[in-house]
Amino acid sequence: MLLLRDVRRSDLPRLRALARVLNSVNLPADERALSGIVDRSVRSFAGRIADPLRRSYVFVLEDPRTGRVLGTSMVIAQHGTRESPCTFLDVTERESYSSTLDRHFRHRVLSIGFHFDGPTEVGGLVVDPRRRRGPDRPGKQLSHVRFLLMAMHPERFRDTVLAELMPPLARNGRSLFWESFGRRFTGLDYQDADKRSRQGKEFIQQLFPAGEFYATLLPLRVQRMLGKVGRSTEGARRMLERIGFRGVDRIDPFDGGPHYEAKLAEVTLVRQHRRARLLADPLVPGRRDAEFLVGLARKRGANRFRAVRTAARLDSSGVRLPGEARRLLGVAPGDEIDLVPFD
Repeated sequence: MLLLRDVRRSDLPRLRALARVLNSVNLPADERALSGIVDRSVRSFAGRIADPLRRSYVFVLEDPRTGRVLGTSMVIAQHGTRESPCTFLDVTERESYSSTLDRHFRHRVLSIGFHFDGPTEVGGLVVDPRRRRGPDRPGKQLSHVRFLLMAMHPERFRDTVLAELMPPLARNGRSLFWESFGRRFTGLDYQDADKRSRQGKEFIQQLFPAGEFYATLLPLRVQRMLGKVGRSTEGARRMLERIGFRGVDRIDPFDGGPHYEAKLAEVTLVRQHRRARLLADPLVPGRRDAEFLVGLARKRGANRFRAVRTAARLDSSGVRLPGEARRLLGVAPGDEIDLVPFD
């Protein structure tokens, strides 16, 4: 059984190794930026950031037998403020027809857009490549734990949840969309633009075209990739769709990856969230019980949040958990715990 918990500052060396797998804005392979993300999460879980919408939460998946961190994920309570707006490209369609030539065309058109009071964002999902496949299903645990926290405290998050998915990238990590589009307006390569965007996106607001840009002007290969997910992201897309996310007509201005959204209250995991008191009798193995992601939050202690994937038996009197789950969670009979379905 693996343990999901809030990130600690002592996790930084392990997170740096994971960040090299996916050097993204949410989990950058940059020590200073990564340290800032971890520090913000520690203060968020501790409630030391007064405005809940300014908080962000980083989870790690740990093998409790070895202490090894196997993966990470995060939730940004609000992605997009007046100081740092959420930036995207709207994708619309224009039709044109010439009666003289009897020619009819449909063109995809891109236009820059901003959210100054943006949605909650889920991201930063990275799993150790050596553990991606297997019965533990670490990627699914790290994905679902974000919705467990939001179900526990919906008042801390926005009504809409956004997921920005990674598109296909070149073997060297370059974005062909950025090379054909963003680089022409900024003079920056993809990695440099991605790094600078962590400090702010003012250069996007000032240098990107303010009007409409016809995607027809891009190379055909790039046009075909707009709004598509990469092979390594396909599993995450299917997982999000199963719990209620749908693609919207927007793409990332850096790499052309798609945006998926859902109303928080309509996410299946949030709708099926339950809170119950732990019963004294432990769950005895042998009966086919449903699996849940079970967690709790504490106001004090080394870990403010803990969760495990476990079989559980839930009824009107409370919930029973196996002994190992009780031990990893550190719960006692009578404690309130939160559950969302895992399967």
